[in-house]
Amino acid sequence: MIEGVAMPYDEDDLLPLSALAHLLFCQRRCALIHVEGLWAENRFTALGEQFHERAHRAGAGESRGPMRIARAVRLRSLRLGLSGMADVVEFHRLEETASSCEVAAPGPKQGIALPEAPGLWQPFPVEYKRGRPKRNSCDEVQLCAQALCLEEMLGAAVPAGALFYGATRRRLDVTFDPALRRETEEAAARLHQLFESRITPRAAREPKCDHCSLVDQCLPKVTAPGRSVAAWWDQALARRSSGEG
Repeated sequence: MIEGVAMPYDEDDLLPLSALAHLLFCQRRCALIHVEGLWAENRFTALGEQFHERAHRAGAGESRGPMRIARAVRLRSLRLGLSGMADVVEFHRLEETASSCEVAAPGPKQGIALPEAPGLWQPFPVEYKRGRPKRNSCDEVQLCAQALCLEEMLGAAVPAGALFYGATRRRLDVTFDPALRRETEEAAARLHQLFESRITPRAAREPKCDHCSLVDQCLPKVTAPGRSVAAWWDQALARRSSGEG
């Protein structure tokens, strides 16, 4: 825990860290899942779950030279009010330099000690994603939230991490700069506001709706602003009468 930092939430207030990605992808989807408790599988969600499970199973703890690997790491932040799991946290051994012996500036320390491992080690979270890099920052925010949890739990600086995308089989390095940290903190605050309001936002029909597993529960074609339920029903009946649907 970081000394001198207010912790406005307690254990009963913690929300799923993964909900941040849902929030930034679609606020309505986030509310349907986490407020109304709706869920439905499709091919994309099933493949995503399998991808995460493989990442968690691939060796509980590994050592690769100057790196230690922990999998399925439990996380929480009482400052952000979040809890969840990191797919992988790598611990990179820090090089011992003359400057490392100097008195550090106030803030998180550089590196932590690991059992039966000499020296100091810097946490480096890695989040596994089934698909490809997205146009928005939802994946980066989810990863940054993991870093903020680690900083709070370990009291150590976590300046960077990585996203591994299954479709490209490549890593995307992510630096947790002030702008991304601020966006992550703001997203966590918005998530709590959504939960406290208990109001599910109205639908907004977008191309991404076609790939959403909740499209049949959300009904964006019906509930989006400007659409009439009566008109949609008349069209559905007309298609059925003509043998189209």
